[in-house]
Amino acid sequence: MPVGSREIAAALPFLRRYARALTGSQGVGDQYVRIMLEMIVEDPSHLPESGDVSRELFRLFHRVWDKTNPNSLYGELDQDTVDSTLRELPPRQRQVLLLVALEGYSFPDVAHVMNVSEQEARELFNQVQRDIEGQAPSPIMIIEDEKIIALDIASIVEEMGHTVVGIAEREKDAVALAQRTRPHLILADIQLKDGDNGIAAVQRILLDHETPVIFITAYPEQLLTGEAPEPAFVIAKPFAPETVKAAISQALYVRKDG
Repeated sequence: MPVGSREIAAALPFLRRYARALTGSQGVGDQYVRIMLEMIVEDPSHLPESGDVSRELFRLFHRVWDKTNPNSLYGELDQDTVDSTLRELPPRQRQVLLLVALEGYSFPDVAHVMNVSEQEARELFNQVQRDIEGQAPSPIMIIEDEKIIALDIASIVEEMGHTVVGIAEREKDAVALAQRTRPHLILADIQLKDGDNGIAAVQRILLDHETPVIFITAYPEQLLTGEAPEPAFVIAKPFAPETVKAAISQALYVRKDG
């Protein structure tokens, strides 16, 4: 029997997260997802009746990604955003990186999603790992009130060759640190010391300094509501170092022409 709407709805937050990470834009990523959903409504046979629903949605998303003319997607979006996004669309290596490290897919699953051989998927992943090692060092700040977690994140950042410009535990300290150091990337938790809020801290920072943000939180549902502007990168705690590395690499890649 056809795949049910509940099964599709359960998988959509993860696909939308992937689409945002891939494009660096909630609006652009959601446009691709919307086209995919319209295809399913018009012809449910686009999704097989058996198999992993989430994996098949990702596979269909990639068909849309590969075949859709990007210029047809952006009628409702600001043209400057469109032009920037089109310049920065990531290569296939980074699609593999995000599927493996951010979404947790195995290489056989990645091969199925991207319609490539497993060997090609592994080769693409190895290539992007080399790209990460060659990425230019960047100043990165951390907003996190748990010292052990902050140090774990800092060690991942430094292992990648980047510089940690500081760690803030409270909202006001985060704003001051960002004003002083002008980081290229922010890694932020939601719940901070003394009841402070990491989302509020980031919102204040972005009023003065536009930079990509990766939220690393035990409460991702507070960000993945589908009702308000959502960050491109959301990582759930506990996290794997490879997931954080993938998000950092992609966030800096999307930023580089900005």
